[in-house]
Amino acid sequence: MRKAYLFFIVALVLIFILDQSIKWFFVLSGFGYEGGIISLVLVYNKGVAFSMFAFLQEWLKYLQILLILGIFFYLYKNKEFFKEYSVPLGMIFGAGISNVFDRFLHLGVVDYIFWHYLFEFAIFNFADVMINCGVVWILLQSFLRKPKRGN
Repeated sequence: MRKAYLFFIVALVLIFILDQSIKWFFVLSGFGYEGGIISLVLVYNKGVAFSMFAFLQEWLKYLQILLILGIFFYLYKNKEFFKEYSVPLGMIFGAGISNVFDRFLHLGVVDYIFWHYLFEFAIFNFADVMINCGVVWILLQSFLRKPKRGN
């Protein structure tokens, strides 16, 4: 179990640091890029995905903290799940904590990747990509896992 905790913490810290570094680059440099498929443009998202729940304003970050703590408590009680998925869970938590951290620092999540090829998609960031990668990792690992004998 110690190995799982270590993997979780390393993934969490690595994703948090990478995400914050990229965001600070955009915040401090004002860098922007107009491309044919993807543009890089600095935006502060006051809501969550697709700016949903922006009407919650200041309360949103506290609700997200409660959600993160609730999920962490659930994982603490379900050690086998935590042990099996420690790295993708660390990725998800690191990214989620980084986005909540933005809400305290910048009053909104720092987003900068704007997909606009064939259709206009939401503006997102590295943390959002890591959350999705972590979820896909857990789903793939769950579906590809060999069933235990006796089940």
